Amino acid sequence: MLSSSLKFDSANPPWTEIPAQAGIFALFGADPRAEPYLSRTPNLRKRLRRLLDPKPEQSKRLRLAESVARIEYTLTGSDFEAWLLLYDASLAAFGDRARKRLHLRPPVFLRMAMENAYPRVYVTNRITKAAANDLFGPFPSRASAESFLEGMLNLFELRRCTDDLHPDPSFPGCVYSEMKKCMAPCFKGCTDERYAQEAAAVHAFLATRGQSQIAELIRERDAASAELDFERAAETHARLTKVEAAVAGLAPAVRALAQLTGAIVEPSEVPEQVKLFFLHKGCLTGPVSYSVVGMRHQNEQSGSSSLFAQPVAIEAVPLAEGGAPLVKLAARDVLEARLEESLAELRTMQAGIRGGTQQTADHLCLFSRWYYRPQTRRVGEVCFADAGGEIAKRPLLRAISRVYRSGQDAS
Repeated sequence: MLSSSLKFDSANPPWTEIPAQAGIFALFGADPRAEPYLSRTPNLRKRLRRLLDPKPEQSKRLRLAESVARIEYTLTGSDFEAWLLLYDASLAAFGDRARKRLHLRPPVFLRMAMENAYPRVYVTNRITKAAANDLFGPFPSRASAESFLEGMLNLFELRRCTDDLHPDPSFPGCVYSEMKKCMAPCFKGCTDERYAQEAAAVHAFLATRGQSQIAELIRERDAASAELDFERAAETHARLTKVEAAVAGLAPAVRALAQLTGAIVEPSEVPEQVKLFFLHKGCLTGPVSYSVVGMRHQNEQSGSSSLFAQPVAIEAVPLAEGGAPLVKLAARDVLEARLEESLAELRTMQAGIRGGTQQTADHLCLFSRWYYRPQTRRVGEVCFADAGGEIAKRPLLRAISRVYRSGQDAS
C-alpha cells in the first residue's frame, strides 16, 4: 500500500530502520483480512515507538505490538502531501468509509442554474461535472459564500426566489421587485430577452471575478468624463466602487470549476528538490519532483523579484583556487525547460485519471482545507492558470524558490 515495508517483531523492533521524518504509516496485523491502522505523523520513529514500544508505567495503554506483523510507511515533505497520500491509502483500505474517517465534506460553491428558463444563483455543495462552467468556488465557508452572493445580487436585478416561475401578469410580485432589486419575471415585469441579458451579465461577472463589470463601468465613466457629463461620471464611479468592494475579499481560488487549474508547490523531504502537484478542474495529481540545483534564489529583503538578476544564494557559493564558482548556475531556459518537463509529466498523469464526481469533491475538500488555512500556517504556494489554461512559468519559478527557501529556513 505504501512505498516502504518492514516486518515487525516485538522482540526485536526495527527502530533504527525507521527514519525520524514526517510521513504516513500503516500497521498491519497477521490476519490479512484485518483492516490496517492508518495515520500521519511529523516523526515516524517517535510515533511508532509510542504505539508499539510503550513504557512500563503505561500499563493501561493499548498494546499493539502483539498484534502488528508489518509496518508500511511513505515519507512526505509537507502536510498537503501527507493528507493526499493518506486519502488514497484510506480509500484503498476502507472504501467509501474513508471519507467519514477523514472528515471530508464537499466545499461550498455558487451555482448558476443556466438551464432554468429564468436563471438564478444559489449556494450549494453539490458538485457535478455537467455544471463545471456554472459552479464558482470553492469558498472557505457557507457564510462567506452567502455574504458574497448577497453583495453581488445587490449589483444586479436577478431573481432571488427559488420557485419554478410561470409568469402571470396578475401575480403581485415580492418585496424585491418593489425595491427595484429584481426584474420581476414572475409577473412579466420584463421581457424574457431582457432577463436573459441580465443573467448573462451575472454569469460573466462570476466567470471573470467581477472584471467584466469593472471594465464596462470604467469605459462608461471615462466616456462620461470625455463628454464633460461629470454628474453621470460620478454616478458611474459610485457604482464602480460598489463593484470593487463586492469582489475585494474574493479569494484567488474562487473561479469556475472548469477553470480551476493550477500548480501547487510543496517542500520535499529530498534535498535540493521541491514537489509539484497539479490541480485540474478540482482534481489533484502528483507529486512530481523538481530539482532546484543551479537555481539562484531571490532575496525577499532586498526587494529583488528576479531569479536571474541580482538574487542571492541561500549559502555562500564555494570557489575554486582560481576564484571560479564550483557550483554552476543554471540558465533561465534550462530552468524553464526543466519546469516544462515536470508540468508535462503532471498533465500525463492527470490524463490517465478517470475520477468521478465523488473524487473531485474529495480532492476539492483537501485543497480547500490546505488553501484556506491562515497564511502563517499554510506551507507551500499555488499558481493558478490563466483563462486559456496556461500556467505562467516565471511566477511558478519564483514560487518554487520561495517554497524551497522557506523549507531551508525552517530546517
